[in-house]
Amino acid sequence: MTTSTPRPDRTAAAKRWGGRARRVLPLLALPPMLALLGGCNLVVMHPAGYVAEQQRNLVLAATGLMLLIIIPVIFFTLFFAWRYRASNADAIYDPDWHHSTQLEVLIWTAPLMIIIALGALTWIGTHTLDPFRPLSKIDPKRDVPAGVQPLQVEAVAMDWKWLFLYPQYGIATVNELAAPVDRPIQFKITATDVMNTFYVPTLAGMVYAMPGMQTQLHAVINREGAYEGRSAHYSGAGFSNMFFKFHGLTNDGFDQWVAKTKAQGGDLSQEAYLELEKPSEAEPARYYKSYMTGLFDRIIGMCPRPEQMCVGEMMRIDAQGGASGEEAAANYGRLQYDNRMADRGNEAPGATSPASGTGPHGQTQPQGMRPRPDMGNPESRGPETGQDMKAPDSQGQSEGGQIAPKQLNQ
Repeated sequence: MTTSTPRPDRTAAAKRWGGRARRVLPLLALPPMLALLGGCNLVVMHPAGYVAEQQRNLVLAATGLMLLIIIPVIFFTLFFAWRYRASNADAIYDPDWHHSTQLEVLIWTAPLMIIIALGALTWIGTHTLDPFRPLSKIDPKRDVPAGVQPLQVEAVAMDWKWLFLYPQYGIATVNELAAPVDRPIQFKITATDVMNTFYVPTLAGMVYAMPGMQTQLHAVINREGAYEGRSAHYSGAGFSNMFFKFHGLTNDGFDQWVAKTKAQGGDLSQEAYLELEKPSEAEPARYYKSYMTGLFDRIIGMCPRPEQMCVGEMMRIDAQGGASGEEAAANYGRLQYDNRMADRGNEAPGATSPASGTGPHGQTQPQGMRPRPDMGNPESRGPETGQDMKAPDSQGQSEGGQIAPKQLNQ
């Protein structure tokens, strides 16, 4: 008779070790994750200006209010999953339970109160921190001193750099900004080409810069230092290098900075500005001891060249009923202010007339515009009455651009 010794069953032990490993692995991953998070620069949470500090406090208060409901929900989700697990024989099983008035009141009352609190906090904070609203305080404990004149800065978003004009000092800089500590700053912001955003995280929140328009920002810096400003809205190929330095200085330090700018800078004449306006990337800081009179207004009016008609003049003519005859033809020539990209050879593919002379890319001529013979849809064409219209060539293209193919439903 032969006997055999039974082998030990290692399956249960393997399952136990596997379960333990699954519980331990997330804990082992925590130190590397915390080390990686330690490299993050939470600049928004470390403001150096009163406005940015109030915005930081608003974020913290809103986050705390939301955590009042999020943390209990997560806790009770895990608690009920553990308490009523299949292997817990002590848990009470009641298949006929379907409703609890007390539980419904708790579930709906708590979120409702939090939403009301969040709404009130956001409403008050939004109006208090309105970027167009002048400051009443320079920090939580100090009001703006009587008789203090805010520092005026005119900021222009260009491709792909920032131009700053100081009308009170007659100087201008590129990709460098400075302001005295505890002195209110009034920014006037615009753009030369596409929409952008002006953003110094330690100073205040981001404000959009739009061509042909002016936005504002009132802020103050409360601590000396060199801070980073940036564009926070994608604006093309050079966007990733569209940074500038913002210096918070003492009054004496700011006076020295102004003196240095006047000593090292050149003249921002009209010709120099038109050269500066051309797209460029990663521009170093540049200084100008003077700039042409009315430059910021002409940038907003989209008429930096002397032969161009400003938007304000165009609006005045339109308000008076428009022009006709030779005057209208002359005005049309002066309105060619937005074709500089076509002149330089870097026009966007979707650009259309009248700015660049490129024909519309759609099938139907927009209402109110003169009909063209090359729209590709005979039903929507008008008569060929203008000598300025260009006939399509043998490839089916007009001088203005390629005709879009017919749509399937036409």
